[in-house]
Amino acid sequence: MKAIGIIPARLAATRFPNKPMAQIYGMPMVGHCYHRTRLSEGIEATYVATCDPEIADYVESIGGLSVATADTHNRATTRTAEAVEHIEQSSGEEIEIVVMVQGDEPLTRPETITETLSHFVDPSVNIVNIMGRLDGLEQFLDKNNVKVVVDRNHDALYFSREPIPSPWKGIEDIPVYVQTGVIAFRRAALMDFNKLPESMLEQVESVDMNRVLEFGGKIRMVLTDAQAIGVDTPEELHLAEGLMAADPTLRRYLDS
Repeated sequence: MKAIGIIPARLAATRFPNKPMAQIYGMPMVGHCYHRTRLSEGIEATYVATCDPEIADYVESIGGLSVATADTHNRATTRTAEAVEHIEQSSGEEIEIVVMVQGDEPLTRPETITETLSHFVDPSVNIVNIMGRLDGLEQFLDKNNVKVVVDRNHDALYFSREPIPSPWKGIEDIPVYVQTGVIAFRRAALMDFNKLPESMLEQVESVDMNRVLEFGGKIRMVLTDAQAIGVDTPEELHLAEGLMAADPTLRRYLDS
């Protein structure tokens, strides 16, 4: 099974401009994402897909691979799909599994990325998305955190920036899950996704995986106990840096 990692990244983020190049322990955030992806067992190669020369130049300066993509993408998933086509054209090989790791997930652990691959043993699984747990009502209400509810098979039912399931009876006894930016696709599933028009619920929630659900697809959600945080604000950047201090993965590449 040929699996690669792709990190979509761009400087023009609305909520946090130049976010991929924001420094954590003296390294741009996209660098942390790159190293953590390349350290994942089962990932044969890791690429950063970007429309920004500044990001590409940095990635190549640390020995990484970059793929130039269009500057018209609104979704990380469509940028990833374009990158796959470029990689296949240049290598002459077809990729089987693509693990997309968002460039604002600097705490992602290599073991979490590897965990997605094992689920493709099931031929009915085409997309695997890692989810974590939310701690407390404030995180649950935060619209920067994309919440997900799942069925009995742990397939996604819906993604929302609103608190779901409803906390009207309290959150102590309900599963409170947050979507992370680690999403693995069979090649065909990614390309099929890229051919679909943006869906209504995808636009309403600004969550691209709702497109899959709205067109009748399935997404297998896999729970991780590792700390999951997507950096959307400077405040979250400082939080991520504090949490990273106790993360053993950091030493595997920061000291090398």
